[in-house]
Parts: sequence; C-alpha cells; structure tokens
Amino acid sequence: MKRTYQPTKEDIVRNWHLIDAKDKILGRMASEIAKLLIGKHKVNYAPHFDMGDQVVVINAKEIQISGRKMKQKVYYRHSGYPQGFRQLTFEQMMDKDPRKVIELAVKRMLPKNRLQDPRMRRLRVFVNEEHGLENKFKERRSKEKVKAIKTKSS
Repeated sequence: MKRTYQPTKEDIVRNWHLIDAKDKILGRMASEIAKLLIGKHKVNYAPHFDMGDQVVVINAKEIQISGRKMKQKVYYRHSGYPQGFRQLTFEQMMDKDPRKVIELAVKRMLPKNRLQDPRMRRLRVFVNEEHGLENKFKERRSKEKVKAIKTKSS
C-alpha cells in the first residue's frame, strides 16, 4: 500500500533569495516573493507546513507600477476611534516609506492563516542596495561552487 508523503521538520531547507526591485512591476514581483515565502517552488511543498525560504529585496524605492496608479492607488487604515480613518496615495506612501509598499503587497498575497506572520518575518526589504546580509549569499555561492567542482571531477 502506497502512502502519501508528509514532510517533516528535518526536510526544511531554507535558501536565501536576493531580489532587485529596480524597474520591476510591484504586483508581479510581490506574487513571486509570496511564492518563495510559502515554498510552493519546492518539490516537497505541503500547504499546512511552513516550507518557505528567506527573501531579501533591495532597491525598494525604484519599484514601478503600471497605469495611473501612482496617484489613484490608495492605502486605507483606521485607528478604531471616531474620525480615525486615514488614507495615503501610492505616491505619498513611496515618499514616506517605500519598504511598506512592498511589505503590504506581499502580505496581502499570502494566505490569511497562522503561517502568515512567520512567513512575513522571513522577508527583508531595503530601500537602497546596501543590506547587511552579503555573507548569506557568499556562503551559498561558495557551497554551489564546491558542489559544481565535485560534480565536474566525478
């Protein structure tokens, strides 16, 4: 009798992905980031298990959107108090904090369940190209080089 494969905690391998937001469309990029955070790109994906990777986004201030959304797209929030309704256009939000635009777009593309917060903690957004995580990507590249050298010698 065949059994359905169920991943365990030992099966989780979290890779690091560096995404440059320069001249990319916000929605398309956010859906790709959400896919990486969920782990849908992995072979052993399970919807009830948090299998996602770490994602670092740089150049958040240079993100693009299509059409006339720069002035028409509006972000709403409410404090819960009378007259506590606030709204900002995309343009105002980019001036205030461009990281928040990407974080909100990705968060709204993730499933609304108990795994949303841990997934969002694995997303790091930086306004410029400088980020303090270069060593994470250097380790990965050196491991890939060693793996490539081993396969060539075999």
